[in-house]
Formats: sequence, structure tokens, C-alpha cells
Amino acid sequence: MKVTSAKFLTSALRPGQYPKDGRPEFAFAGRSNVGKSTLLNNLLNKKGMAKTSSTPGKTQTINFFDINGRIYFVDLPGYGYAKVPKSVKANWGRVMTAYLSERDPLRLVVQLLDARHKPTDNDLDMLELLDHAEVPTLIAATKIDKVKRSQRNRNLATIRQTLELDADALVLPVSGVTGEGVRQLWAVIDDLLD
Repeated sequence: MKVTSAKFLTSALRPGQYPKDGRPEFAFAGRSNVGKSTLLNNLLNKKGMAKTSSTPGKTQTINFFDINGRIYFVDLPGYGYAKVPKSVKANWGRVMTAYLSERDPLRLVVQLLDARHKPTDNDLDMLELLDHAEVPTLIAATKIDKVKRSQRNRNLATIRQTLELDADALVLPVSGVTGEGVRQLWAVIDDLLD
């Protein structure tokens, strides 16, 4: 899909605030500071569309972006080590669980994992939630530009092994900085729209 228009639509914390037109939604999940917003900006070829921050926990709501008046990208709150009160974290968990398990237009969740590190217990919990909600999920290994070429295969194998994935399961290396993997990610999204 060629992006001809992309705009922020709304932030939501309750289902009544979600778009009601039934357009396909593609959500992006991952721990705090995994690179969700940077990747979204690269996918949309629009700097600053999704707000980036070096401070974990910047995204605190479910943010919907209208793409070409045809689909929505959904930026989910980061989980993990965000420096926010426990009550806020608990609310994020409830909001995300409800969204992921009850949202009919949701076509795919792109689960972002930092390619430099072994998946965390929080990552495994999120994948378990996605599996329980029966949401199609694509694993994207972010920040691949920060991994030496000689270590990439080893790091991707560690992700596969930790997640107990089949050898042929797609783990897509991506970089929101260099754009690596962006075309392949769009190809997956386009396939789900056909």
C-alpha cells in the first residue's frame, strides 16, 4: 500500500472511544522503548506522527491513526519497565486486554521485540495474551540496525528459541531508523487486506 494520507485520529481508553466504521486495524505492541513509535513513523513516511520519547511510557492510551481513509494503525501502550504508577500500569493492562480480545476489526498485531535482547517475561505474557485472544501476530525484531551483522542470526535464533517458534516461523528484522524490513512489513499488511 502506498501511503497517500496518514493522520492521527484519536486516543482512547474505552471501547466507546474507538472508531466505529469497522475498517481493518493493525496494532503495534511491545515493551516500553522498543521502538514502536519510530517504526510507525517510518511505515507512514511521516516524522513525528507517532510521538517518540527516550522516556519509557510515553504512549499511555490506545492511539488510532487513519491511513488513506482505508485502514487504521493502532499504537498500543508500551508495557514493562515504564516509570509510571502501578495503578496506571494496571489500567493499561485492562485496556489492552479488552482491546485485543474484543476488537472485531483487528486483523494483526505486530509484536515488537528488541533484537538486541532475549524476550522478557513481559514479552512472553503479551504473546500468551495474543494467543489466548486468537489474534494473528507477527514478530518484528526491532533495532536490528544496532546489532552487528555477525550477531544477527544468533540474536534472531535466540528470539525463536525463547518463544518456542518453528524454524520457518517469520521473525521479521526491522529498523525504524534505517527502514530495514519496512517493505516486507507492508507486504504482510497488504496480503491481509486482499
